[in-house]
Amino acid sequence: MQSDEVIALHPAENGMQLGRALLHALHNAGISVLYQDREMRTVWARNMRAPWVSDTADSNGILPAAQADRIGAAKRDVIASGNPQHLEISVPAEDGIRWFQVWIDADHGDGGTVQGVVTTMVETTEQKRREQTLTTLLREVSHRSKNLLAIIQSIATQTGRYSDGIGDFLTRFRGRLQSLASSQDLVTSSNWRGAALRELVSGQVGRYGGDPVRSLRFQGANPYLNPNAALHIGLAMHELAVNSVSYGALSRPNGFVEVTASLTPDDTGTSLSLTWAETIGANDNQRSEKRFGSVALERVVPASLNGTATLEIAADRLEYRLVVPHGNFETE
Repeated sequence: MQSDEVIALHPAENGMQLGRALLHALHNAGISVLYQDREMRTVWARNMRAPWVSDTADSNGILPAAQADRIGAAKRDVIASGNPQHLEISVPAEDGIRWFQVWIDADHGDGGTVQGVVTTMVETTEQKRREQTLTTLLREVSHRSKNLLAIIQSIATQTGRYSDGIGDFLTRFRGRLQSLASSQDLVTSSNWRGAALRELVSGQVGRYGGDPVRSLRFQGANPYLNPNAALHIGLAMHELAVNSVSYGALSRPNGFVEVTASLTPDDTGTSLSLTWAETIGANDNQRSEKRFGSVALERVVPASLNGTATLEIAADRLEYRLVVPHGNFETE
């Protein structure tokens, strides 16, 4: 005995009331039901709507011919075999594709013979679109995760190459991972769109330079960086901030850095020019040997963004200039 069968009606109920209740349920749930006899003649239909019916009386609905033939063949098979069938069909629409689940069941008489066929149609377009969106997002997450792991692997390799020992490596590597995490938080909070340049720079400087209102003077454009640009420019800002806190302007009580951003038209569209400048003391430029910081600033970051970079250290000034093409950002 199936639990969804009506066993008995309450004395106060009647078939008419039950029928009206079921019609309301079908309508509210968006379910269409069609009953046809063995010759595929329509006996009754409830809650039929497009694409199962159209406004023209001489039409058998507005299904594409291929889908109509597929459903017709399934119905004939159910009538012949008595076995139910389940189909998923797609129908072109003005706003894209509409999806439907179709169940086709045989109506068996008292002797077991098939008297007709019951077709139940439920639209699942929104569910299908959510599934497709989720699949796209999972692929995007997988792609970005692989990119992030590649960045981490590169940072680990280069940090190890320029470290003086395991302790030095761990200190520097942890700082760079925290920098990536900070930039990644901005990217994630924007639903993977990216990060605003000013917020990214302020966050990286604020991690090492105390109050960014005092230690950072940012001026110029504020484009929105894509996720890849946000991670790499965030890494560049991290390296500059760490160097400044250790040897440069931010190592002094009233020191500050200046970051200027400008958008410049060129042959490929518009480029972003980002400049970090700070005043350094007479002894602040003594560490002139190549470290990972300078390698990242001059090679790793610009190469990852298809841009160019220069790092200049004069007697009393450090200036880093990064130029990246428009594909790495968008203007608000």
